[in-house]
Amino acid sequence: MKPIYPCVWTTNQARDAAEFYTQVFPDSKILESNDMTSIWSSYGQTFMCLNGGPMFQPNPSISFYTLLPNEQEINRVWEKLKEDGEILMDLGAYPWSNLYGWVKDRFGVSWQLDNFCPEAIEDRFAPAFMLTGDNFGNAEEAIQYYTSIFPDSSVKFISRYGEEAGSQRGKINHAQFFLNGQLFVIMESNMDHQFTFSEGISMVIPCQNQEEIDHYWHSLTQEGDESQCGWLKDKYGVSWQVVPQNLGKLIQEKGQPVIDAFLKMKKFDLKVLENL
Repeated sequence: MKPIYPCVWTTNQARDAAEFYTQVFPDSKILESNDMTSIWSSYGQTFMCLNGGPMFQPNPSISFYTLLPNEQEINRVWEKLKEDGEILMDLGAYPWSNLYGWVKDRFGVSWQLDNFCPEAIEDRFAPAFMLTGDNFGNAEEAIQYYTSIFPDSSVKFISRYGEEAGSQRGKINHAQFFLNGQLFVIMESNMDHQFTFSEGISMVIPCQNQEEIDHYWHSLTQEGDESQCGWLKDKYGVSWQVVPQNLGKLIQEKGQPVIDAFLKMKKFDLKVLENL
């Protein structure tokens, strides 16, 4: 199975966003760009930018925990991301890191930069879920939920708020876990955040066969919601795209009939697409 990767919804700025990020982050390049999407990578990890129009916007409910061990590099990335953006937490020393900061960039995407990089962690980017509002208190359940669905899953560690945290006491302030061998972060907060999960950032699951498509679709839509073209929301409101990993190849080989067919689908029917 190919790694899960994030999709950032843009107001028809996908190419501009991809070009911006490849100028910001080290070891980065644009892999593919067309009228609908621009796909880029950094440190071998993939991101998609989607031309979706003004319907949805990214927000800090999903940010990207970014591990950059070089202090000079993290300062350079910080300066570029904050330009025309918004600082959510100043870059500086904190109890968990000697150099950390949280910033929202010009496209509304949030990044948590940290120069504490354990040797055992290869991923430089980890999607970070923030459970707020009605989701507060569900972080530990969410970890169990996601790790029960995806293969090669495990919990790295769970850190909790202390006695001094009042109503947040004992809740998760930072936890790390693996899905399909890939690092994820989860947090929860009962502060009055003016955001929650939306299609502004979704997670793409490339599937190699119908069996995988069926598994993820049925597992994630239980207590969730189905949408069109492989999109769904899970029980916490996180958006996922369950797609064939060879979809791009099918479109390239068969053209518009493939697009016309999957636009009518909720869950992808791979056999139908392959037999067009």
